[in-house]
Amino acid sequence: MEDPRIDGLDTTATRQASQGAQSGESETMGRSKMAPGKKNARRRKAWIFFQDESGVSQRPSIRRTWAPRGETPVLIHAFNWSTISVCAAMGFCWDGRRSQLFFQTREGSYNSESLIAFLQNLRRHLRGKKAILVWDGLPAHKSQAMKEYLHSQRSWLRVERLPGYAPDLNPVETLWGNVKGQELANHCSEDLDEVVTAVEKGFKRVQKSRTLPFSFLKHAGLTF
Repeated sequence: MEDPRIDGLDTTATRQASQGAQSGESETMGRSKMAPGKKNARRRKAWIFFQDESGVSQRPSIRRTWAPRGETPVLIHAFNWSTISVCAAMGFCWDGRRSQLFFQTREGSYNSESLIAFLQNLRRHLRGKKAILVWDGLPAHKSQAMKEYLHSQRSWLRVERLPGYAPDLNPVETLWGNVKGQELANHCSEDLDEVVTAVEKGFKRVQKSRTLPFSFLKHAGLTF
């Protein structure tokens, strides 16, 4: 039975006391700008997808670890600046009961062409379901090619833009930190293929979890 109290995503009422007045005001303004997309999700029975890109390399994410007394841990890794890019879309169903994670990796940076291909794959993955896409103001998100593509996809896809001053509103930011703090933590890879394997392992771990995606959403100050 539907829960009549659920009406899209709403912001949580609490914020950390250590945040200054200016920071708190910026977050409030950012969330108010996101409100129309969140409230429309239930009406359209659409999935809400938060999207973001990140880069990873063979250089390990340094984290604290255990070691025998008097022995400083040493990481030996290749000084290789080659990177791969990861594009992720974390989705939450309009009823607030389900989540899903869709992701891809590629060499080089994402541009309008590769992001359009990502959205095309996302559409096939959704199999006719509608979606609201929430992302930032990356130039590739605002290019003429992207605008034309999004205009042609209005039957299933709507877009809401994150404010430039509020990246913490995107739960995918917490996803990056979670994977880099576990699967990639102090991980010295021999090559980029090994990096991709570690990234995929972390994302599949999150995909299987029924609680982690919603904890990332809560960390961003959002809830159903």
